Amino acid sequence: MSPPTLSPGPLREGGQSASGFVPAGTPPTQPPPVGHSSYSSKPGLLPAIQSLLTIIVIAVFIVAFTVQPFRIPSGSMEPTLMVGDFLLVDKQVAADSTGSLLLPSPGIHRGDVVVFHYPLDPATHLVKRIVGIPGDHIRLRGGHVFINGLPLNEPYAVYHPAGYDNFRDNFPRLQSADPEIDSRWWVRMRKLIDDGELIIPAGNYFVLGDNRNNSDDSRYWGFVPRENIVGRPLMIYFSLRQEENSTYAAPHAAGLSLGSTASSSGSFQFARWNRVFRIIR
Repeated sequence: MSPPTLSPGPLREGGQSASGFVPAGTPPTQPPPVGHSSYSSKPGLLPAIQSLLTIIVIAVFIVAFTVQPFRIPSGSMEPTLMVGDFLLVDKQVAADSTGSLLLPSPGIHRGDVVVFHYPLDPATHLVKRIVGIPGDHIRLRGGHVFINGLPLNEPYAVYHPAGYDNFRDNFPRLQSADPEIDSRWWVRMRKLIDDGELIIPAGNYFVLGDNRNNSDDSRYWGFVPRENIVGRPLMIYFSLRQEENSTYAAPHAAGLSLGSTASSSGSFQFARWNRVFRIIR
């Protein structure tokens, strides 16, 4: 192994090195420019703190302006979304701008799952799937959706047995109104029906739950205005095993105790781990 190479120290005035010795044959070197060190500086605590603060600022910006967490309280979107799912919602979809290179605004399309302010109570957030966009002619026959006269491919929809409901399954119908329908919607809907189809006006969307027979949706209270849409769920970042409309249960109250192992009875069963980080489609 070759011996380490020695580097001459910085020269003092008159060509003498800092150690008072200059090896023979070594040309004199010029002192470094004022304000520069002849040795590379090692990163210290201050650069690390600056980097951490930058990361925190970026994270706060993303959470405040692009994503927002929500929890699913009901089963109207099963099996796509389960009770107890926690969602990260992309709020850029609700922006009116075209976005930027890093954060493009994807817009709203038929088939998108969206979070929105409930038109009858704007303080409440709901999550449904858009099946009708402005200009569409929509009708349901036997619970299945037809858009502009053609059946809509809906691999996400489920139809659990719930008994026959003529209004729910054959929408829109003027002959029979469901007692749960909002009266203002009933009056408006009658004016928008043409040849058995509901015409969706500009700036409005028609939404349904994937759990088609167990969903309070546009059939009962009307359209979702464009300005009511908050965003589009991106993924499930956590999922608790909860019953519909139950309150949040902390992990220790659901069988998780510190120091327990995965094989212990009830340990780690408070969550649906197979749903964590699942992309929502």
